[in-house]
Amino acid sequence: MTTPRQLLAQSGLDRLDARVLLQHVAGVSHAWLIAHGDDPLDDAVVARFAALTARRQAGEPVAYLVGVREFYGRDFAVDPAVLIPRPETEQLVALALDHARPGALVLDLGTGSGCIPITLKLERPDLAVTAVDISAAALRVAAHNAAQLGASIRLLQSDWFAALAGEHFAVIVANPPYIKAGDPHLGNGDLRFEPAGALTDGADGLQHLRTLIAQAPAHLDAQGMLLLEHGHDQGKACRDMLAAVGFVAVCTWQDLAGLDRISGGRWPQ
Repeated sequence: MTTPRQLLAQSGLDRLDARVLLQHVAGVSHAWLIAHGDDPLDDAVVARFAALTARRQAGEPVAYLVGVREFYGRDFAVDPAVLIPRPETEQLVALALDHARPGALVLDLGTGSGCIPITLKLERPDLAVTAVDISAAALRVAAHNAAQLGASIRLLQSDWFAALAGEHFAVIVANPPYIKAGDPHLGNGDLRFEPAGALTDGADGLQHLRTLIAQAPAHLDAQGMLLLEHGHDQGKACRDMLAAVGFVAVCTWQDLAGLDRISGGRWPQ
């Protein structure tokens, strides 16, 4: 019989990846694996682990293999219809919480798994949160997560602001596709399996950022805040675009690695 310790040692995977996969197929916790590392495993568990190991070795993201990724201390269901939530995006949530007055209307554009709007609502139940995505498949994932986590948010299918005519918000946030076409990262690692339309605009990486900055003023309250996640080399371009449209208090925030990650500004009118 094969033991957890043997499986982990022989998997050929990063140890954390292997452990997460084994916990998933065996339905056990990390603590259980530590306490029972030399116990025999059922053949069915060993077979399921071998199948997921092969898929991981072929490059499939662990989050898709186990169907979940942690974000802001909560587990969110994910599948290949949505981007895998990143730790960097937690900063976007934190900034939105800082800028949202009590009872504010908040909008998340391109919501994917729903990790941003759901977290905003759970952290601040007073907020009225709307989330949109052009993908019906992504909205199904977001709706599932909202139901599982008990977050009452409004979900709409929309190409950015298209379904929001006449609506205004105190805070608008977005993590749009910002990788430029031809970027070699698109052919490496987990990105190969994530939805291309949520990663790249197929152009210079700034196309959707331009659109959101240009269209957001029509949907912002006076003194409303726009916050956009972007690539590490796009901070200056975003600040320039925000200032050119008329945003004030324009700023770029850096991530924990010291790289430009989020830019935003306040709409004065």
